[in-house]
Amino acid sequence: MASLAALLPRHVRCAGQERAGFLLYGTAVAAAREPHVYATQGVPDTLDGRFDMIGLHAFLLIHRLRFLPEPGPSLAQAVFDAMFSDMDKALREMGVGDLSVGRRVRAMWEAFHGRARAYEAALDSADPAALPAALARNVWRGSPPPAGGAAALARLTRAQHAYLAAQDPTTLLAGHASFLPQSEAGR
Repeated sequence: MASLAALLPRHVRCAGQERAGFLLYGTAVAAAREPHVYATQGVPDTLDGRFDMIGLHAFLLIHRLRFLPEPGPSLAQAVFDAMFSDMDKALREMGVGDLSVGRRVRAMWEAFHGRARAYEAALDSADPAALPAALARNVWRGSPPPAGGAAALARLTRAQHAYLAAQDPTTLLAGHASFLPQSEAGR
């Protein structure tokens, strides 16, 4: 039997998924902006550090949505699209010239995909050092993280991953998700 979403005309489904994608992406951005990881775990409070935290939270949402039945994978794509629409807009607002915006967004897109693959492999790995290593490599970009920073961020990531996994699929598909407060998730 077809799902209710499949019975709707494509333009109606896409509009709803776009709206839900932006809502979910906004939730990821709000979680990424919490000051806890910047203040206590030494995540760089820079443009790059903020991009990495937004990317991490967006990855967690996309990862959760991809494994739901349709329209979960389509909604995962809508979250991705919302993220890079926002990145394009942010670059333009920062004064990046029109001719270089596309190139920069593509570089960010490639960086996100590389990180997403690394984080997914690390979450699936039996090696407890895999996730802290992936986070250290990507979030601190070659600089050594502060003592315990990568391990603490890995605990936070695993807690958020589990928290999202426990959320009702119907609620997620409607564009509503929540993240644990970082101070609580990082314990």
